[in-house]
Amino acid sequence: MKYIRTTSLKRLFSLKRWGFWEQVMSPNDEVNNESLEIVPSEEQEEKHSQRPTWKCFSYEELFDATNGFSAANLVGKGGYAEVYKGTLKDGEEIAVKRLTKTSSDERKEKEFLTEIGTIGHVRHPNVLSLMGCCIDNGLYLVFELSSRGSIASLLHDEKLPPVDWKTRHKIALGTARGLHYLHKGCKRRIIHRDIKASNILLTLDFEPRISDFGLAKWLPSQWTHHSIAPIEGTFGHLAPEYYLHGVVDEKTDVFAFGVFLLEVISGRKPVDSSHQSLHSWAKPILNKGEIEKLVDPRLEGNYDVIQLKRVAFAASLCIRASSTWRPIMSEVLEVMEGGEMNKDKWKMGEEEEEEEEELWGFEDLEYEYDSSFSMSLPDSIGST
Repeated sequence: MKYIRTTSLKRLFSLKRWGFWEQVMSPNDEVNNESLEIVPSEEQEEKHSQRPTWKCFSYEELFDATNGFSAANLVGKGGYAEVYKGTLKDGEEIAVKRLTKTSSDERKEKEFLTEIGTIGHVRHPNVLSLMGCCIDNGLYLVFELSSRGSIASLLHDEKLPPVDWKTRHKIALGTARGLHYLHKGCKRRIIHRDIKASNILLTLDFEPRISDFGLAKWLPSQWTHHSIAPIEGTFGHLAPEYYLHGVVDEKTDVFAFGVFLLEVISGRKPVDSSHQSLHSWAKPILNKGEIEKLVDPRLEGNYDVIQLKRVAFAASLCIRASSTWRPIMSEVLEVMEGGEMNKDKWKMGEEEEEEEEELWGFEDLEYEYDSSFSMSLPDSIGST
């Protein structure tokens, strides 16, 4: 396997009008000298206004903006990246994701190009947009600063007041719209593979933005799924077909989104101190229709009952063990945004229910591990 070297990176980003081009990966998403090719996007050529506007920053710009990457500006840290807040000379606040030296140069460059190739052309209010990058003195990605941090930090920080229901509902809807865009609105289908509360960042007015595309995959239109090994993701969010067989498609994200909805409703973490997952805790409650027992007690009953029923019903569909019986995101949005909740449409037969129960057995494997353990690279900009 030959990965693109740093010298190739420099040649890549020295191309004129490089901000208007997109990276084309080989089918197995390996970045190599033979398969790396830069071609203009047809959609971008046709729609000038939608061309990417990201730029190549100099190291000096980022160094000055972050006060020399000072510890005081460090806002997030993971297994392969650190994130610093900063301010450009024009006053714009940014988040700089610096790839650290804990991973090999080959892996860093692969992840770097993968993330740029995935989000370089993405434009949606509920998806974090790339402002630019830097390849001098290391590898850096630059984003607009999400001033509220992640929904995980707001929900689980005991020093902060509880997030009110109106805000939670807004965050749930916005995240659903962003995920639907990734699956259906992009020129290419994007499977995020790591949808979770710490990867949903919030603007000043609590508008959610899906972030951290380090594990994301293109899914060509002629493919039904990816088969991936080794398994990467975060315990508590992994769909059974992915955890057991390495199968990844849109329904993998749908499952993780269902867990996210349960976290928003309940204020509970995806895996608790007893190693019980949130979806296994919520499943019997949902089956009994006792959805009021799901609600974060800190809300003290202050929530919209109709909205709660819709969000809880959507979550119950999303976390089904069988991907066949999970909705796609357009159907999730229809339920959440006020469409008909046709429960008969989603009712499984006895055979399907038995299969569903068998599939849930994968959790016995999951809980042998520490609940804080992640099979992926840890959050990189989840706390910006």
